[in-house]
Amino acid sequence: MVTTIGVVGPSDLVTSSSRIVKGLRGVEVVPLRYRRETDTPKVMAEAPGSVDAWLFTGVVPYQIAAAQDLLDRPAAHVEYTGATLMRTLVQLLREGHDVTSLSIDVLDEADVRETFDEVGLPMRGVRVLPYRPGLSLDDIVTFHRQAKAEVAITCLRSAYEKLRTEQTTVRLAPSVHSVRAAVNSLLLVHDALRSDDAQIALGLVEISPDAESALRREAGSLGGSVLRYDDKRWLVIATRGPLEQATAAFTELSMLTRLKEQFGPVRIGFGIGGSGTETEVLARRALGRAKTAGRTAAVVSLRNDIDLVLVGGAAPRAQQRSKLQLLAQRAGLSKATLERLQELVRATPDDGLTTRSVADHLGIQPRTARRVLNRLERAGLADATGTQLGTGSGRPLVVYRVHL
Repeated sequence: MVTTIGVVGPSDLVTSSSRIVKGLRGVEVVPLRYRRETDTPKVMAEAPGSVDAWLFTGVVPYQIAAAQDLLDRPAAHVEYTGATLMRTLVQLLREGHDVTSLSIDVLDEADVRETFDEVGLPMRGVRVLPYRPGLSLDDIVTFHRQAKAEVAITCLRSAYEKLRTEQTTVRLAPSVHSVRAAVNSLLLVHDALRSDDAQIALGLVEISPDAESALRREAGSLGGSVLRYDDKRWLVIATRGPLEQATAAFTELSMLTRLKEQFGPVRIGFGIGGSGTETEVLARRALGRAKTAGRTAAVVSLRNDIDLVLVGGAAPRAQQRSKLQLLAQRAGLSKATLERLQELVRATPDDGLTTRSVADHLGIQPRTARRVLNRLERAGLADATGTQLGTGSGRPLVVYRVHL
């Protein structure tokens, strides 16, 4: 299956980065060029719907998109420290410049220090202006002028154009290694999300024998098909992605109400697991839970003992999520954990949550935080909205918007 990546950035960097990305198997590229960094939202809005993931040629357009909640699918930006910055330092040394007298914009100071440490260079004469929301071109140009360093290193073409006539100025351009590393990390996140959507979902349905035609029509809305399972039950075969979308993230199942109105009591149990055998076992468990929930009920059973009760019709989300205890039961977490997470959501309303922020706030290991976020997502209480590159060289962190 081909993954389509929208490459966002200035024209020259989009061209060079796209050339590298096109060399990867199973990838198609949509170049999204802007004249100014502030045009990022505009070029993203004009992108075709076929784009599966965003690749930004630098941190500035990435942060602009994040600030405007535009990271609606996996996203990453090319890292300019590491190989990219190291290549520039080697170039300056060859040209006889003093690389201990530099002003560097946009990059994180800790990342710059790590690169300097790797090549054995001191940082005492190096000034760094990290990116922050609202940082303007004038701020960046003023920083370099006031630093009075021998060489100004900038990540922005607009800053380079202003500074190059005043002092020695180098514009960072992503190295081949940095682009490939960003794309590989992006593909890992995208493939993980896509593999979840492709999981087989099996539904066992107990309903009147006269409901076969109606059940087949309803299953079509889930992207599924219907087979006779035994004398009393039908089997609905679907995949997780369409099922999750049709049930509003496993919260409501409108077909439940329609079938009940036509044929009386109906019970449905969906199972989603890692193998065919596990999925069938979970479907049986879900149907058993549905029987205990009422004469007409539907349940989705996932791994890690997560059972989600679906309501009929289209009940308002506010009603479904009115009680924290109910949400805790749905997610398989404690009420105290959700209360702590509510505090974090209120403290960072625009940033979203990551495994790192959850781990730090709850005082738990990152792998435990990952399980917490996964449970929230599967319970319909969190949505993955994009990715965020960390300070290290590991894979990007998935950013979640949590609804509590």
